[in-house]
Amino acid sequence: MPHSQSQIDRLLEIMHTLRAPGGCPWDIEQTHESLIPCLIEEAYEVAEALREDDSEAMADELGDLLLQVVFHAEIANETQRFDFEDIARAISDKLVRRHPHVFGDSDVEDSEGVLRQWEEIKREEKGGSKTDHHIKKANDGLPSLMSARKLQKKAAEVGFDWPELEPVVDKIHEELAEVEEALAGEDHAHLGEEIGDLLFAVVNLARKKNFDPETLLAATNTKFVKRFQQVEDRLKSEGKSLQEASLEEMDAQWDAAKCEEKAR
Repeated sequence: MPHSQSQIDRLLEIMHTLRAPGGCPWDIEQTHESLIPCLIEEAYEVAEALREDDSEAMADELGDLLLQVVFHAEIANETQRFDFEDIARAISDKLVRRHPHVFGDSDVEDSEGVLRQWEEIKREEKGGSKTDHHIKKANDGLPSLMSARKLQKKAAEVGFDWPELEPVVDKIHEELAEVEEALAGEDHAHLGEEIGDLLFAVVNLARKKNFDPETLLAATNTKFVKRFQQVEDRLKSEGKSLQEASLEEMDAQWDAAKCEEKAR
């Protein structure tokens, strides 16, 4: 722990030097708002390192994410709004408050009870009342797949959820039929709305089976890239480029790559 603390102090000092007069021009120019894309990008890169289970990449990417926290703390400290100590204190206090079963005398038996207690404490902290809406807003800065899953979980907390899987699958078929009907029409905006409904229904299926849809789609994206690269490599071995190959040829190589994966 002392070693870790010294490295945190070192990081804070480096960030202060970068922002100080005579420091790095780029770092000095940054604001809370200008750093938003960096923060989002770093969070996604951490997620990818976690999915890959790459320890070296995890440490590296988590460091990049920590830098964003330190960066914002330094910017805020320059106008005496808050500093890194305030950030660490706030999250430490929150963890103690929201774990009364560990740090207090509350009694919960399982993870479900912990989450329910967490939400109750969170609602009290934010001054929520019984007259407030249970779901206050549609989006809160999360990617849309993650937001959809969160909204469905919130609705399920008060019983607005199918207990069985069959109606969930039926809903997907219903939404797909509505997409097909919209495809036959000429209302482009309506078609987009129906596709959105279909996506929402598919997210519900993933949630009901305890999958994170964002993670599922990320894995599928990775699988698509690897398989498409195999298609390109196979075509190159035959002396053809992607641009020169027909759709039928690419489809054939795709099926071959898929069969090869399943045979492993």
